[in-house]
Amino acid sequence: MNLKDLDKIERATHKGRLELFRLGIGLIFMVGVMLYASTQGAGGHGTLMLVIAASIGGYMAMNIGANDVANNVGPAVGSKALTLFGALAIAAIFEAAGAIIAGGEVVGTIRNGIINPNLIPDANTFVWIMMAALLAAALWLNVATAIGAPVSTTHAIVGAIVGGGIAASGMDIVNWGKMGQIAASWVISPILGGLVAAGLLYLIKRSIIYQTDMVTAAQTIVPWLVAFMGWTFGTYIMLKGLNHVWKVSFIQASFAGTVLAIIFFVFAKYRLARLSTQMNNNKDSVNQLFTIPLIFAAALLSFAHGSNDVANAVGPLAAIVDVYSSNNGQIATSAPIPMWVMLIGAIGISLGLALYGPKVIRTVGTEITELDQTRAYCIAMSATVTVIIASQMGLPVSSTHIAVGGVFGVGFLREYLKYNHDRMVATIKAHHPEGDQAAIDAFLAKFNKASVDDKGKMLAELKAQAKRQMDPARFSKAERNALKKVYRTQLVKRSQLMRIAAAWVITVPATALMAAILFFMIRGMAVS
Repeated sequence: MNLKDLDKIERATHKGRLELFRLGIGLIFMVGVMLYASTQGAGGHGTLMLVIAASIGGYMAMNIGANDVANNVGPAVGSKALTLFGALAIAAIFEAAGAIIAGGEVVGTIRNGIINPNLIPDANTFVWIMMAALLAAALWLNVATAIGAPVSTTHAIVGAIVGGGIAASGMDIVNWGKMGQIAASWVISPILGGLVAAGLLYLIKRSIIYQTDMVTAAQTIVPWLVAFMGWTFGTYIMLKGLNHVWKVSFIQASFAGTVLAIIFFVFAKYRLARLSTQMNNNKDSVNQLFTIPLIFAAALLSFAHGSNDVANAVGPLAAIVDVYSSNNGQIATSAPIPMWVMLIGAIGISLGLALYGPKVIRTVGTEITELDQTRAYCIAMSATVTVIIASQMGLPVSSTHIAVGGVFGVGFLREYLKYNHDRMVATIKAHHPEGDQAAIDAFLAKFNKASVDDKGKMLAELKAQAKRQMDPARFSKAERNALKKVYRTQLVKRSQLMRIAAAWVITVPATALMAAILFFMIRGMAVS
Protein backbone atom coordinates (compact mmCIF):
# COMPACT_ATOMS: atom_id res chain seq x y z
CA MET A 1 0.00 0.00 0.00
CA ASN A 2 1.52 3.35 -1.06
CA LEU A 3 1.28 6.79 0.58
CA LYS A 4 -1.49 7.96 -1.79
CA ASP A 5 -3.73 5.09 -0.71
CA LEU A 6 -3.05 5.84 2.94
CA ASP A 7 -3.95 9.48 2.35
CA LYS A 8 -7.26 8.46 0.75
CA ILE A 9 -8.09 6.21 3.69
CA GLU A 10 -7.21 9.03 6.09
CA ARG A 11 -9.61 11.44 4.35
CA ALA A 12 -12.37 8.84 4.14
CA THR A 13 -12.26 8.09 7.86
CA HIS A 14 -11.94 11.72 9.01
CA LYS A 15 -15.69 12.34 9.16
CA GLY A 16 -16.26 9.13 11.09
CA ARG A 17 -13.59 10.05 13.63
CA LEU A 18 -15.14 13.47 14.08
CA GLU A 19 -18.54 11.91 14.76
CA LEU A 20 -17.00 9.52 17.29
CA PHE A 21 -15.28 12.45 18.99
CA ARG A 22 -18.59 14.30 19.31
CA LEU A 23 -20.32 11.21 20.61
CA GLY A 24 -17.52 10.59 23.10
CA ILE A 25 -17.64 14.13 24.51
CA GLY A 26 -21.42 13.89 24.82
CA LEU A 27 -21.18 10.56 26.64
CA ILE A 28 -18.55 11.93 29.03
CA PHE A 29 -20.92 14.79 29.89
CA MET A 30 -23.81 12.36 30.44
CA VAL A 31 -21.72 10.11 32.67
CA GLY A 32 -20.58 13.12 34.68
CA VAL A 33 -24.21 14.20 35.14
CA MET A 34 -25.20 10.73 36.33
CA LEU A 35 -22.30 10.50 38.78
CA TYR A 36 -23.03 13.88 40.29
CA ALA A 37 -26.78 13.22 40.47
CA SER A 38 -26.08 10.00 42.38
CA THR A 39 -24.60 12.10 45.20
CA GLN A 40 -27.74 14.24 45.50
CA GLY A 41 -30.24 11.53 46.44
CA ALA A 42 -30.96 9.92 49.79
CA GLY A 43 -30.36 6.43 48.45
CA GLY A 44 -32.63 3.66 47.18
CA HIS A 45 -35.26 3.93 44.43
CA GLY A 46 -35.41 7.73 44.57
CA THR A 47 -31.71 8.10 43.84
CA LEU A 48 -31.91 5.72 40.88
CA MET A 49 -34.83 7.65 39.37
CA LEU A 50 -33.01 10.92 40.03
CA VAL A 51 -29.90 9.68 38.21
CA ILE A 52 -31.96 8.55 35.21
CA ALA A 53 -33.90 11.83 35.14
CA ALA A 54 -30.69 13.89 35.38
CA SER A 55 -29.14 12.03 32.46
CA ILE A 56 -32.27 12.61 30.37
CA GLY A 57 -32.25 16.30 31.37
CA GLY A 58 -28.62 16.61 30.27
CA TYR A 59 -29.46 14.91 26.97
CA MET A 60 -32.37 17.31 26.46
CA ALA A 61 -30.15 20.33 27.20
CA MET A 62 -27.61 19.18 24.61
CA ASN A 63 -30.34 18.82 22.00
CA ILE A 64 -31.69 22.30 22.77
CA GLY A 65 -28.20 23.67 22.17
CA ALA A 66 -27.80 21.69 18.96
CA ASN A 67 -31.11 22.79 17.46
CA ASP A 68 -32.66 25.90 18.96
CA VAL A 69 -29.64 28.18 19.44
CA ALA A 70 -29.03 28.24 15.68
CA ASN A 71 -31.84 30.76 15.28
CA ASN A 72 -29.92 33.34 17.30
CA VAL A 73 -26.62 33.15 15.42
CA GLY A 74 -27.50 31.55 12.05
CA PRO A 75 -28.28 34.82 10.20
CA ALA A 76 -25.07 36.46 11.51
CA VAL A 77 -23.04 33.46 10.28
CA GLY A 78 -24.85 33.36 6.93
CA SER A 79 -24.15 37.06 6.36
CA LYS A 80 -20.48 36.57 7.34
CA ALA A 81 -20.77 39.11 10.15
CA LEU A 82 -19.51 36.26 12.35
CA THR A 83 -17.44 33.21 11.59
CA LEU A 84 -18.91 29.86 12.61
CA PHE A 85 -16.34 29.51 15.39
CA GLY A 86 -16.97 33.06 16.63
CA ALA A 87 -20.72 32.49 16.64
CA LEU A 88 -20.35 29.22 18.55
CA ALA A 89 -18.13 30.88 21.16
CA ILE A 90 -20.42 33.89 21.67
CA ALA A 91 -23.57 31.78 21.78
CA ALA A 92 -22.09 29.22 24.18
CA ILE A 93 -20.92 31.91 26.62
CA PHE A 94 -24.10 33.95 26.57
CA GLU A 95 -26.45 30.95 26.57
CA ALA A 96 -24.74 29.65 29.72
CA ALA A 97 -24.70 33.13 31.27
CA GLY A 98 -28.40 33.61 30.56
CA ALA A 99 -29.27 30.24 32.05
CA ILE A 100 -27.21 30.68 35.22
CA ILE A 101 -27.75 34.41 35.86
CA ALA A 102 -31.33 34.86 34.72
CA GLY A 103 -32.74 31.34 34.45
CA GLY A 104 -34.73 31.83 37.65
CA GLU A 105 -34.79 30.13 41.01
CA VAL A 106 -38.26 28.59 40.64
CA VAL A 107 -39.94 26.90 37.69
CA GLY A 108 -43.51 25.74 37.07
CA THR A 109 -43.70 21.98 37.35
CA ILE A 110 -46.38 21.76 34.62
CA ARG A 111 -45.06 23.70 31.64
CA ASN A 112 -47.50 26.45 30.53
CA GLY A 113 -50.38 24.94 32.52
CA ILE A 114 -51.27 22.59 29.68
CA ILE A 115 -52.32 19.66 31.87
CA ASN A 116 -54.22 19.61 35.16
CA PRO A 117 -51.96 18.32 37.97
CA ASN A 118 -55.02 17.50 40.11
CA LEU A 119 -55.84 14.64 37.73
CA ILE A 120 -52.44 12.98 38.18
CA PRO A 121 -53.08 10.13 40.66
CA ASP A 122 -49.79 10.18 42.59
CA ALA A 123 -46.24 11.51 42.69
CA ASN A 124 -44.76 8.43 41.01
CA THR A 125 -47.05 8.88 38.01
CA PHE A 126 -46.03 12.54 37.87
CA VAL A 127 -42.34 11.55 37.78
CA TRP A 128 -42.99 9.05 34.99
CA ILE A 129 -44.82 11.72 32.96
CA MET A 130 -41.93 14.19 33.37
CA MET A 131 -39.30 11.59 32.46
CA ALA A 132 -41.24 10.44 29.41
CA ALA A 133 -41.77 14.05 28.31
CA LEU A 134 -38.10 14.96 28.65
CA LEU A 135 -36.91 11.90 26.74
CA ALA A 136 -39.53 12.23 23.98
CA ALA A 137 -38.76 15.93 23.42
CA ALA A 138 -35.02 15.25 23.41
CA LEU A 139 -35.36 12.39 20.90
CA TRP A 140 -37.47 14.54 18.58
CA LEU A 141 -34.97 17.42 18.74
CA ASN A 142 -32.22 14.91 17.95
CA VAL A 143 -34.08 13.77 14.84
CA ALA A 144 -34.80 17.38 13.77
CA THR A 145 -31.15 18.33 14.20
CA ALA A 146 -30.02 15.30 12.18
CA ILE A 147 -32.11 16.45 9.21
CA GLY A 148 -31.18 20.12 9.74
CA ALA A 149 -34.68 21.34 10.61
CA PRO A 150 -34.95 24.10 13.25
CA VAL A 151 -37.96 23.36 15.50
CA SER A 152 -39.42 24.88 18.66
CA THR A 153 -38.14 23.21 21.83
CA THR A 154 -41.08 24.68 23.74
CA HIS A 155 -43.53 23.01 21.37
CA ALA A 156 -41.57 19.77 21.69
CA ILE A 157 -41.77 19.69 25.49
CA VAL A 158 -45.39 20.87 25.50
CA GLY A 159 -46.43 18.11 23.11
CA ALA A 160 -44.50 15.55 25.15
CA ILE A 161 -46.15 16.57 28.44
CA VAL A 162 -49.56 16.36 26.75
CA GLY A 163 -48.81 12.86 25.45
CA GLY A 164 -47.53 11.67 28.82
CA GLY A 165 -50.49 13.24 30.62
CA ILE A 166 -53.03 11.61 28.31
CA ALA A 167 -51.32 8.23 28.71
CA ALA A 168 -51.52 8.60 32.49
CA SER A 169 -54.99 10.07 33.01
CA GLY A 170 -56.89 10.35 29.75
CA MET A 171 -57.95 13.21 27.48
CA ASP A 172 -59.59 15.30 30.21
CA ILE A 173 -56.22 16.13 31.76
CA VAL A 174 -55.31 18.45 28.87
CA ASN A 175 -56.15 22.16 28.78
CA TRP A 176 -57.33 22.17 25.17
CA GLY A 177 -57.73 25.95 25.14
CA LYS A 178 -54.01 26.32 25.77
CA MET A 179 -53.26 23.72 23.11
CA GLY A 180 -55.38 25.72 20.66
CA GLN A 181 -53.25 28.79 21.36
CA ILE A 182 -50.08 26.80 20.78
CA ALA A 183 -51.45 25.48 17.48
CA ALA A 184 -52.29 29.06 16.48
CA SER A 185 -48.68 30.07 17.10
CA TRP A 186 -47.58 27.72 14.31
CA VAL A 187 -49.17 30.19 11.89
CA ILE A 188 -48.90 33.47 13.83
CA SER A 189 -45.17 33.29 14.66
CA PRO A 190 -43.62 32.78 11.20
CA ILE A 191 -46.05 35.16 9.48
CA LEU A 192 -45.42 37.96 11.98
CA GLY A 193 -41.66 37.33 11.89
CA GLY A 194 -41.64 37.31 8.09
CA LEU A 195 -43.70 40.50 7.80
CA VAL A 196 -41.56 42.42 10.31
CA ALA A 197 -38.27 41.31 8.69
CA ALA A 198 -39.50 42.03 5.16
CA GLY A 199 -40.91 45.42 6.21
CA LEU A 200 -37.61 46.47 7.80
CA LEU A 201 -35.62 45.31 4.78
CA TYR A 202 -37.89 47.23 2.41
CA LEU A 203 -37.51 50.35 4.57
CA ILE A 204 -33.70 50.06 4.43
CA LYS A 205 -33.73 49.54 0.68
CA ARG A 206 -36.05 52.50 0.05
CA SER A 207 -34.27 54.87 2.40
CA ILE A 208 -30.62 53.89 1.79
CA ILE A 209 -29.80 51.31 -0.88
CA TYR A 210 -32.09 52.72 -3.58
CA GLN A 211 -30.83 56.28 -3.03
CA THR A 212 -28.40 57.92 -5.45
CA ASP A 213 -26.07 58.95 -2.59
CA MET A 214 -26.01 55.90 -0.29
CA VAL A 215 -23.30 57.32 1.99
CA THR A 216 -25.29 60.44 2.89
CA ALA A 217 -28.48 58.40 3.27
CA ALA A 218 -26.69 55.93 5.55
CA GLN A 219 -25.33 58.74 7.73
CA THR A 220 -28.89 59.92 8.30
CA ILE A 221 -30.80 56.64 8.60
CA VAL A 222 -28.39 54.06 10.10
CA PRO A 223 -28.04 55.77 13.52
CA TRP A 224 -31.82 55.67 13.89
CA LEU A 225 -31.91 52.01 12.86
CA VAL A 226 -29.20 51.18 15.40
CA ALA A 227 -31.04 53.21 18.06
CA PHE A 228 -34.24 51.30 17.27
CA MET A 229 -32.27 48.11 17.72
CA GLY A 230 -31.04 49.36 21.09
CA TRP A 231 -34.59 50.07 22.21
CA THR A 232 -35.98 46.72 21.08
CA PHE A 233 -33.14 44.70 22.58
CA GLY A 234 -33.18 46.65 25.84
CA THR A 235 -36.94 46.17 26.15
CA TYR A 236 -36.73 42.52 25.07
CA ILE A 237 -33.99 41.65 27.58
CA MET A 238 -35.93 43.28 30.41
CA LEU A 239 -39.21 41.57 29.49
CA LYS A 240 -37.91 38.17 28.46
CA GLY A 241 -34.26 37.81 29.45
CA LEU A 242 -34.45 39.01 33.05
CA ASN A 243 -38.12 38.32 33.80
CA HIS A 244 -37.28 35.38 36.09
CA VAL A 245 -35.17 37.52 38.44
CA TRP A 246 -36.61 41.01 37.97
CA LYS A 247 -40.27 41.56 37.14
CA VAL A 248 -40.86 44.85 35.32
CA SER A 249 -43.77 46.40 33.46
CA PHE A 250 -43.67 47.22 29.78
CA ILE A 251 -43.23 50.92 30.59
CA GLN A 252 -40.21 50.20 32.81
CA ALA A 253 -38.71 47.87 30.21
CA SER A 254 -39.34 50.46 27.51
CA PHE A 255 -37.55 53.11 29.57
CA ALA A 256 -34.49 50.86 29.88
CA GLY A 257 -34.66 50.30 26.14
CA THR A 258 -34.79 54.06 25.53
CA VAL A 259 -31.63 54.60 27.57
CA LEU A 260 -29.87 51.91 25.52
CA ALA A 261 -31.23 53.45 22.30
CA ILE A 262 -29.66 56.83 23.14
CA ILE A 263 -26.30 55.17 23.80
CA PHE A 264 -26.51 53.23 20.52
CA PHE A 265 -27.52 56.35 18.58
CA VAL A 266 -24.57 58.41 19.86
CA PHE A 267 -22.15 55.55 19.16
CA ALA A 268 -23.50 55.04 15.62
CA LYS A 269 -23.33 58.78 14.85
CA TYR A 270 -19.72 58.96 16.04
CA ARG A 271 -18.69 55.84 14.12
CA LEU A 272 -20.37 56.95 10.89
CA ALA A 273 -18.74 60.37 11.10
CA ARG A 274 -15.36 58.63 11.15
CA LEU A 275 -16.21 56.09 8.45
CA SER A 276 -18.03 58.33 5.96
CA THR A 277 -14.84 59.49 4.23
CA GLN A 278 -13.76 55.87 3.70
CA MET A 279 -17.11 54.53 2.49
CA ASN A 280 -17.81 53.74 -1.13
CA ASN A 281 -21.17 54.55 -2.63
CA ASN A 282 -22.32 50.92 -2.88
CA LYS A 283 -24.36 48.29 -1.04
CA ASP A 284 -21.30 46.51 0.38
CA SER A 285 -20.30 49.59 2.34
CA VAL A 286 -23.81 49.89 3.76
CA ASN A 287 -23.75 46.21 4.75
CA GLN A 288 -20.53 46.64 6.72
CA LEU A 289 -22.27 49.18 8.98
CA PHE A 290 -24.47 46.40 10.42
CA THR A 291 -21.64 44.01 11.36
CA ILE A 292 -21.13 45.23 14.95
CA PRO A 293 -24.90 45.48 15.66
CA LEU A 294 -25.25 41.87 14.48
CA ILE A 295 -22.57 40.68 16.92
CA PHE A 296 -24.42 42.42 19.77
CA ALA A 297 -27.67 40.88 18.53
CA ALA A 298 -26.23 37.36 18.55
CA ALA A 299 -24.98 37.81 22.11
CA LEU A 300 -28.18 39.35 23.51
CA LEU A 301 -30.49 36.88 21.75
CA SER A 302 -28.40 34.00 23.11
CA PHE A 303 -28.57 35.44 26.64
CA ALA A 304 -32.36 35.80 26.46
CA HIS A 305 -32.72 32.32 24.96
CA GLY A 306 -30.58 30.75 27.68
CA SER A 307 -32.62 32.43 30.42
CA ASN A 308 -35.94 31.27 28.95
CA ASP A 309 -35.42 27.94 27.22
CA VAL A 310 -33.20 26.38 29.89
CA ALA A 311 -36.50 25.68 31.65
CA ASN A 312 -37.40 23.26 28.85
CA ALA A 313 -34.49 21.08 29.94
CA VAL A 314 -34.32 21.61 33.69
CA GLY A 315 -37.98 22.34 34.48
CA PRO A 316 -39.16 18.72 34.42
CA LEU A 317 -35.90 17.65 36.10
CA ALA A 318 -36.36 20.24 38.87
CA ALA A 319 -39.90 18.94 39.39
CA ILE A 320 -38.60 15.38 39.80
CA VAL A 321 -35.90 16.54 42.22
CA ASP A 322 -38.58 18.35 44.21
CA VAL A 323 -40.68 15.19 44.47
CA TYR A 324 -37.78 13.12 45.81
CA SER A 325 -36.33 15.72 48.16
CA SER A 326 -38.07 18.66 49.80
CA ASN A 327 -41.67 18.02 48.91
CA ASN A 328 -42.22 14.67 50.64
CA GLY A 329 -43.57 12.95 47.57
CA GLN A 330 -46.24 15.54 46.79
CA ILE A 331 -46.88 17.28 43.47
CA ALA A 332 -46.27 21.05 43.70
CA THR A 333 -47.31 23.68 41.15
CA SER A 334 -43.79 25.13 41.22
CA ALA A 335 -40.38 23.82 42.21
CA PRO A 336 -37.04 25.41 43.14
CA ILE A 337 -34.17 24.85 40.73
CA PRO A 338 -31.03 23.66 42.55
CA MET A 339 -27.81 25.17 41.19
CA TRP A 340 -26.52 21.76 40.09
CA VAL A 341 -29.67 21.25 38.02
CA MET A 342 -29.28 24.70 36.42
CA LEU A 343 -25.64 23.92 35.63
CA ILE A 344 -26.71 20.74 33.82
CA GLY A 345 -28.96 22.86 31.62
CA ALA A 346 -26.38 25.63 31.04
CA ILE A 347 -23.44 23.33 30.29
CA GLY A 348 -25.58 20.93 28.25
CA ILE A 349 -26.93 23.70 26.00
CA SER A 350 -23.45 25.13 25.38
CA LEU A 351 -21.96 21.68 24.76
CA GLY A 352 -24.74 20.63 22.39
CA LEU A 353 -24.31 23.87 20.45
CA ALA A 354 -20.56 23.38 20.11
CA LEU A 355 -20.79 19.71 19.09
CA TYR A 356 -23.87 19.57 16.89
CA GLY A 357 -25.07 23.16 16.36
CA PRO A 358 -23.26 23.92 13.06
CA LYS A 359 -25.67 21.83 10.96
CA VAL A 360 -28.80 23.80 11.89
CA ILE A 361 -26.81 27.07 11.90
CA ARG A 362 -25.96 26.43 8.25
CA THR A 363 -29.59 25.64 7.46
CA VAL A 364 -30.81 28.93 8.92
CA GLY A 365 -27.86 31.01 7.71
CA THR A 366 -27.16 29.76 4.19
CA GLU A 367 -29.55 27.07 2.97
CA ILE A 368 -32.88 28.97 2.85
CA THR A 369 -31.89 32.19 1.10
CA GLU A 370 -28.71 34.21 0.62
CA LEU A 371 -28.10 36.62 3.49
CA ASP A 372 -26.01 39.75 3.85
CA GLN A 373 -25.58 41.92 6.94
CA THR A 374 -28.56 44.12 6.14
CA ARG A 375 -30.89 41.15 5.76
CA ALA A 376 -29.47 39.48 8.88
CA TYR A 377 -30.08 42.71 10.84
CA CYS A 378 -33.74 42.65 9.77
CA ILE A 379 -34.10 39.01 10.87
CA ALA A 380 -32.52 39.72 14.26
CA MET A 381 -34.84 42.68 14.71
CA SER A 382 -37.89 40.63 13.76
CA ALA A 383 -37.06 38.16 16.55
CA THR A 384 -37.32 40.90 19.18
CA VAL A 385 -39.95 43.22 17.70
CA THR A 386 -42.39 40.37 17.08
CA VAL A 387 -42.03 38.99 20.61
CA ILE A 388 -42.60 42.46 22.11
CA ILE A 389 -45.68 43.10 19.95
CA ALA A 390 -47.10 39.61 20.55
CA SER A 391 -46.55 39.75 24.32
CA GLN A 392 -48.44 43.04 24.55
CA MET A 393 -51.30 41.63 22.46
CA GLY A 394 -51.39 38.37 24.41
CA LEU A 395 -50.57 36.28 21.34
CA PRO A 396 -48.63 33.02 21.78
CA VAL A 397 -45.51 33.00 19.59
CA SER A 398 -42.44 30.82 19.15
CA SER A 399 -39.03 32.53 18.92
CA THR A 400 -37.81 29.71 16.67
CA HIS A 401 -40.69 30.13 14.25
CA ILE A 402 -40.26 33.93 14.29
CA ALA A 403 -36.57 33.79 13.40
CA VAL A 404 -37.02 31.22 10.63
CA GLY A 405 -40.10 33.10 9.40
CA GLY A 406 -37.91 36.21 9.23
CA VAL A 407 -35.41 34.38 7.01
CA PHE A 408 -38.20 33.33 4.65
CA GLY A 409 -39.67 36.85 4.79
CA VAL A 410 -36.51 38.55 3.52
CA GLY A 411 -36.11 35.82 0.91
CA PHE A 412 -39.60 36.27 -0.49
CA LEU A 413 -39.17 40.07 -0.47
CA ARG A 414 -36.01 39.60 -2.53
CA GLU A 415 -38.01 37.53 -5.02
CA TYR A 416 -40.70 40.20 -5.23
CA LEU A 417 -38.19 43.03 -5.73
CA LYS A 418 -36.28 41.02 -8.33
CA TYR A 419 -39.53 40.30 -10.16
CA ASN A 420 -40.47 43.99 -10.02
CA HIS A 421 -37.07 45.04 -11.34
CA ASP A 422 -37.27 42.58 -14.22
CA ARG A 423 -40.72 43.91 -15.11
CA MET A 424 -39.37 47.46 -15.18
CA VAL A 425 -36.49 46.40 -17.44
CA ALA A 426 -38.99 44.67 -19.73
CA THR A 427 -41.05 47.87 -19.83
CA ILE A 428 -37.97 49.90 -20.78
CA LYS A 429 -37.11 47.49 -23.59
CA ALA A 430 -40.70 47.49 -24.81
CA HIS A 431 -40.64 51.28 -25.24
CA HIS A 432 -37.39 51.52 -27.22
CA PRO A 433 -36.81 50.76 -30.89
CA GLU A 434 -36.20 47.11 -31.63
CA GLY A 435 -32.50 46.43 -32.00
CA ASP A 436 -31.44 49.82 -30.60
CA GLN A 437 -29.38 48.22 -27.83
CA ALA A 438 -27.28 51.36 -27.35
CA ALA A 439 -30.37 53.43 -26.51
CA ILE A 440 -31.65 50.71 -24.16
CA ASP A 441 -28.27 50.47 -22.39
CA ALA A 442 -28.07 54.25 -22.00
CA PHE A 443 -31.57 54.43 -20.55
CA LEU A 444 -30.89 51.49 -18.19
CA ALA A 445 -27.66 53.11 -16.96
CA LYS A 446 -29.54 56.31 -16.18
CA PHE A 447 -32.44 54.33 -14.71
CA ASN A 448 -30.23 52.31 -12.35
CA LYS A 449 -28.58 55.45 -10.98
CA ALA A 450 -31.87 57.22 -10.39
CA SER A 451 -33.66 57.41 -7.04
CA VAL A 452 -36.83 55.42 -6.46
CA ASP A 453 -39.05 58.43 -7.19
CA ASP A 454 -37.11 59.33 -10.33
CA LYS A 455 -37.37 55.75 -11.58
CA GLY A 456 -41.14 55.97 -11.29
CA LYS A 457 -41.18 59.22 -13.25
CA MET A 458 -38.98 57.74 -15.99
CA LEU A 459 -41.29 54.72 -16.39
CA ALA A 460 -44.37 56.95 -16.38
CA GLU A 461 -42.84 59.08 -19.14
CA LEU A 462 -42.13 55.99 -21.24
CA LYS A 463 -45.74 54.87 -20.92
CA ALA A 464 -46.98 58.36 -21.73
CA GLN A 465 -44.91 58.38 -24.91
CA ALA A 466 -46.40 55.05 -25.92
CA LYS A 467 -49.92 56.40 -25.39
CA ARG A 468 -49.08 59.42 -27.62
CA GLN A 469 -47.84 56.91 -30.21
CA MET A 470 -44.33 58.25 -29.94
CA ASP A 471 -42.84 54.74 -29.86
CA PRO A 472 -40.58 54.63 -32.97
CA ALA A 473 -40.74 50.85 -33.06
CA ARG A 474 -44.56 50.84 -33.18
CA PHE A 475 -44.71 47.62 -31.14
CA SER A 476 -48.06 45.92 -31.09
CA LYS A 477 -49.75 45.20 -27.76
CA ALA A 478 -49.00 41.49 -28.12
CA GLU A 479 -45.32 42.22 -28.79
CA ARG A 480 -45.12 44.49 -25.76
CA ASN A 481 -46.73 41.84 -23.56
CA ALA A 482 -44.20 39.30 -24.81
CA LEU A 483 -41.36 41.66 -23.93
CA LYS A 484 -42.82 42.30 -20.48
CA LYS A 485 -43.19 38.64 -19.68
CA VAL A 486 -40.75 37.92 -16.86
CA TYR A 487 -40.34 34.64 -15.01
CA ARG A 488 -40.18 34.93 -11.24
CA THR A 489 -36.72 34.09 -9.92
CA GLN A 490 -36.80 31.73 -6.96
CA LEU A 491 -34.45 33.11 -4.31
CA VAL A 492 -35.97 30.95 -1.55
CA LYS A 493 -35.44 27.20 -1.54
CA ARG A 494 -38.93 25.70 -1.62
CA SER A 495 -37.62 22.30 -0.53
CA GLN A 496 -36.36 23.84 2.73
CA LEU A 497 -39.67 25.63 3.23
CA MET A 498 -41.64 22.39 2.91
CA ARG A 499 -39.24 20.39 5.08
CA ILE A 500 -39.18 22.93 7.93
CA ALA A 501 -42.94 23.52 7.78
CA ALA A 502 -43.56 19.77 7.96
CA ALA A 503 -41.25 19.47 10.98
CA TRP A 504 -43.12 22.31 12.73
CA VAL A 505 -46.54 20.81 12.12
CA ILE A 506 -45.68 17.33 13.37
CA THR A 507 -43.56 18.42 16.38
CA VAL A 508 -46.40 18.39 18.93
CA PRO A 509 -48.16 15.18 17.74
CA ALA A 510 -44.82 13.38 17.26
CA THR A 511 -43.54 14.19 20.75
CA ALA A 512 -46.96 13.45 22.26
CA LEU A 513 -47.02 9.99 20.69
CA MET A 514 -43.45 9.22 21.73
CA ALA A 515 -44.07 10.43 25.29
CA ALA A 516 -47.18 8.26 25.62
CA ILE A 517 -45.24 5.18 24.49
CA LEU A 518 -42.32 6.02 26.78
CA PHE A 519 -44.66 6.61 29.73
CA PHE A 520 -46.06 3.08 29.46
CA MET A 521 -42.55 1.67 29.11
CA ILE A 522 -41.24 3.56 32.17
CA ARG A 523 -44.28 2.69 34.25
CA GLY A 524 -43.98 -0.96 33.24
CA MET A 525 -40.33 -1.10 34.28
CA ALA A 526 -40.95 0.82 37.51
CA VAL A 527 -43.79 -1.39 38.78
CA SER A 528 -42.37 -4.73 37.65
